[in-house]
Amino acid sequence: MAISIPSRQLFIDGEWREPVLKKRIPIVNPATEETIGSIPAATAEDVELAVDAARKALARNKGKDWASASGALRAKYLRAIAAKITERKSELAKLETIDCGKPLEEAAWDIDDVAGCFEYYADLAEGLDAKQKAPVSVPMDTFKSHVLKEPIGVVGLITPWNYPLLMAAWKVAPALAAGCAAILKPSELASVTCLELGEICKDVGLPSGILNILTGFGPEAGAPLASHPHVDKIAFTGSCATGSKIMTAAAQLVKPVTMELGGKSPIVVFDDVDLDKAAEWTIFGCFWTNGQICSATSRLLVHESIADEFLDRLVKWCQNIKISDPLEEGCRLGPVVSAGQYEKVLNFVSTAEREGAKILFGGVRPKHLKKGYFVEPAIVTNVTTSMQLWREEVFGPVLCVKTFSSEDEAIELANDTIYGLGAAVISNDLERCERVTKALQAGIVWVNCSQPCFTQAPWGGNKRSGFGRELGEWGLDNYLTVKQVTEYVSDEPWGWYKSPSKL
Repeated sequence: MAISIPSRQLFIDGEWREPVLKKRIPIVNPATEETIGSIPAATAEDVELAVDAARKALARNKGKDWASASGALRAKYLRAIAAKITERKSELAKLETIDCGKPLEEAAWDIDDVAGCFEYYADLAEGLDAKQKAPVSVPMDTFKSHVLKEPIGVVGLITPWNYPLLMAAWKVAPALAAGCAAILKPSELASVTCLELGEICKDVGLPSGILNILTGFGPEAGAPLASHPHVDKIAFTGSCATGSKIMTAAAQLVKPVTMELGGKSPIVVFDDVDLDKAAEWTIFGCFWTNGQICSATSRLLVHESIADEFLDRLVKWCQNIKISDPLEEGCRLGPVVSAGQYEKVLNFVSTAEREGAKILFGGVRPKHLKKGYFVEPAIVTNVTTSMQLWREEVFGPVLCVKTFSSEDEAIELANDTIYGLGAAVISNDLERCERVTKALQAGIVWVNCSQPCFTQAPWGGNKRSGFGRELGEWGLDNYLTVKQVTEYVSDEPWGWYKSPSKL
């Protein structure tokens, strides 16, 4: 299943351009630790070129430019992009797998979702035409008022490495549907499929400058993009620490931002559940995508009366998870993305053990894998609420466990976090599920499941997990401004004072 990494440059103004400083970043396959290619490393000079291209793209042929084009026209391009992604699904999935370590089957599902995202926002782009000039009821019949929804302008989109092309699509598709020009800055740890999106845009004839793609390091490319005075908005998905820096830069220019940051999400398992079903959702909710999910339900709260039996089942599930090169058929857990992330995950586990926690299973390199950034899925018990593992996001396959004795205690423990992205409740008592759902401080709550995500539904968090919502109609609204238009329609003078001619 050999596949080579395409050699790409930066995608600026519809063309491939070498970085001004001619720097490149090696690509390391996390399953083999081998260098398999390189990506261009943008700097502030390249950001300047991309911003200039985006602004010119919105100014071309005034009255017929991308921003003022019909939603139906923009939809044609979005659907063409979706079709190309579907056509290249197998190749893109393999590229993503060797770039970030995601199991191939998961990567293929992600590519389907990427195409579906562009299709969905094509539909919403068409719907914008019908919603323009939406009337507003006002109390005086001498006035008529309506609302226009208009694109914000040039937007900077900064995305993470765990779902490289899908997280890009969550931002690029609605931004283009709204009529914005975009500059995408993916993570330097996984950018390959994002660069291929540039080639797809060339293939479908997307107008030059509407989407620009800059790969590179955060301080060298992301920071100048966030602080650029001619970028009208920043949308960011990533760590809380980086999000804070972006907010600070944007605040200097009173620039709007949307933030989808970290999480430390709970999964609450009550004593009336089917243990096997609950075990599968618990394992899936934490270890899916190699545990590298911002919404991972990585804090298990299990009722004390079933804790021992439930943990035994979790261990059996973990013992049977296939950990292998993610290109292998049946792989369910591949490597984490990089050497740095590998060391970070192992350090979380060892620190928890030093602090008094018990490693019930995993948290080490699998014995059968001598190379690659592989970590056996970890189940950690005897965790206290003051421990680092309880408080901080690991972004790896590590599940920490606490027991509870009452519903109130479970809710208190679930909400004991600075984050508020996701949460899950598992119980056969649907009234209890409803009560707990209302009490959980999170932007997303799963009932008797964990992690399903649909393009049509809002995605985002509370507290330090950020603000704003992606996906659904909320995702489109991120890239639109609202303009009130009020018209005086009476033939009579306003009458604030008498006309000088009548004095």
